Formats: sequence, structure tokens, C-alpha cells
Amino acid sequence: MSGAGAPTIVVDGAGLRVAIVASSWHQDVMDGLLGGAQRGLADAGVTDVTVVRVPGAFELPIAAMSAAGSGMDAIVALGVVIRGGTPHFEYICQAAAMGLTDVAIRSGIPVGFGVLTCDDEQQALDRAGLERSREDKGHEAATAAVATAIALRNL
Repeated sequence: MSGAGAPTIVVDGAGLRVAIVASSWHQDVMDGLLGGAQRGLADAGVTDVTVVRVPGAFELPIAAMSAAGSGMDAIVALGVVIRGGTPHFEYICQAAAMGLTDVAIRSGIPVGFGVLTCDDEQQALDRAGLERSREDKGHEAATAAVATAIALRNL
């Protein structure tokens, strides 16, 4: 399982402004990821949270770039892409990953990467932070974004 070896991160993000940009495909998985991210931010003491929904993972980078320009301290990007029978999966996954990396580098604002890239729906459900899930990737992405924002403040 991908969570093996994950660090335990406890952060105090009080006073931070955080945007969650979340895609809409695969509603059950996305509900879990969004709930996990919101729990992660609440656990970190973040109360100023803006949620923006976009159609799919391909649209996440432009939403993240817009959030970066609106004074956010961190961004959490959430989505899910499930492999199908065409190369579409590779194109969307690569565009989302490269686009979100570009936003972080160009803006200097941390982007927590909570985009699941799964072979099937069960893999996504296992990582979605639902009651029956084994992992909570939304929570992890939110915690990583806040921890990085705090680390950058210390530079």
C-alpha cells in the first residue's frame, strides 16, 4: 500500500488562508477526498478555507493558479483519474501533475497533491478517506500543503 513509510506530520496552520480546488468526476471518491482535506485543515487549525469545484483533473491547474493569485498561503488540489482503455489516462495524469507543479514553482505557493491516479475504482475508494477506505489522501494532501507553507515561512 502506498501509505507505507509515511511520516506523521502535526502542524499548526492557524491564520493561514487555504484554497481547496477539487474536481467533480467520481463523486463518491471526491466526497471522501474533500472531506479528508477539510478534516486535515481543521486538524491543523486552519479556519480560512475556500473550496472551488471544477469539472475534472485537467482543470485543476488553472483553478490552482487563480487561487494562487488571490492571496492564499497554500492550495490543496484534489481529483481522481481512473485508467480506461485509451491513452487519455496518461495525458490527463501528466497534465494535472505537471500543471500543478508549475503553479507551485511559478507562484511560490505550496500545492498539496491529492490527485489519485488509479487503475480501477476500488483503488480510488481505498484511498479516498471514506469510512471503508484504508488511506485518506485528501487529509494527507492538506497536511502536506500546510506543513510546506509553514516551512517556507521559516526560510
